[in-house]
Amino acid sequence: MSATRIDQAMARIGSAMERIDAARARMEASKGEAAASPGSSRVMELVNAHERLREEVADTIGELDALIEELEQ
Repeated sequence: MSATRIDQAMARIGSAMERIDAARARMEASKGEAAASPGSSRVMELVNAHERLREEVADTIGELDALIEELEQ
C-alpha cells in the first residue's frame, strides 16, 4: 500500500471518528428526552451498537498503525 493511499485511508478514518463523536454528542444532548419516550429501549440498542462500532474502529485503527509501522521498517 502506498503512502498516499495510507494517508487517504487515515483521513477517511479520522473523518468517520469525527462524525461518530458528533453523533455521540447529539445523543447525549437528547438523552433526557429519550429516557422519557417509549422508544428508549431502541435508543439504548443504538447506543450499545454505537459503542461496539466505536470499539471496533479503535481496534482497526490500532491494527492499521501497527501495519504502517511494520511497513516503514
